[in-house]
Amino acid sequence: MTENIDTTSAGGRLVFHLLASMAEFERCLIRERTCAGLEAARARGQRLGRRPSLSDAERRSACNAVVVEGEDVLEVARRYGVHPRTLARYIERTR
Repeated sequence: MTENIDTTSAGGRLVFHLLASMAEFERCLIRERTCAGLEAARARGQRLGRRPSLSDAERRSACNAVVVEGEDVLEVARRYGVHPRTLARYIERTR
């Protein structure tokens, strides 16, 4: 980015395209290595991504409080320390 490449000449365009090709090649290699690492982690049984904000028992308890007992979603979400939308998402998945 700091080099002065004259893209108005044929030689300058050639250098520019070579550098761009090398950058694209490197980006593809990084992607391949990342995908291979993710697959290896999945094969080892590791969970990927963000940890769930509630445990399975807490999730069941919160969903029962809203669906079965009819408590307010905002109140239950506040009690468990999660956003109401998170709780609503849990409820949608259990149906």
